[in-house]
Amino acid sequence: MAASDDYLRTVGGLAGALDAQGFEPVLVGGMALVLRGSQRVTRDFDLLVSTLGRSTEELVRLMYQHRLELVTKFTPAGEVKRTVDNVRIAVSKLKTAKPQSLFFCNPKTGLRVDILLDFPLPAHGVAQRAEKVKVGSGALRVASPQDLMQLKEISYADRRSASDAQDLEFLRRMVQE
Repeated sequence: MAASDDYLRTVGGLAGALDAQGFEPVLVGGMALVLRGSQRVTRDFDLLVSTLGRSTEELVRLMYQHRLELVTKFTPAGEVKRTVDNVRIAVSKLKTAKPQSLFFCNPKTGLRVDILLDFPLPAHGVAQRAEKVKVGSGALRVASPQDLMQLKEISYADRRSASDAQDLEFLRRMVQE
């Protein structure tokens, strides 16, 4: 990502706003590994959030306030093909779907943020074990190596991808040190 520092600051601000609303966001996935020293290349930021006592509508409105639109279609290569530019339509689409994950993109900058709704692990416990990393003027929770490993093991069991296997190897070395 050419603009990863800008993206990181933007996601840090978004995480602060989500935290202020009680969503307890935790950075997981590839960018969490990058912040922990991995050479991994990734296209998006994955945030695990707590939905306990929170509505998906509230979350979606907050994402749109940060210029992130709901992604409704990807290309076979995983690139964003279509987003919903109207927050009311996005909220309406999600009321019936009840997804475990939401995908957002800023069509102008290309920033992608995936939101995992207490899936595949409850966010509250992961947030309690997370490390806070300074980002710009705020801080971002980054999942612990142990939680990242557990999440990656779940992903690997589901997808069996080479990148997941490499991530697991990186995390195993990190946990053993």
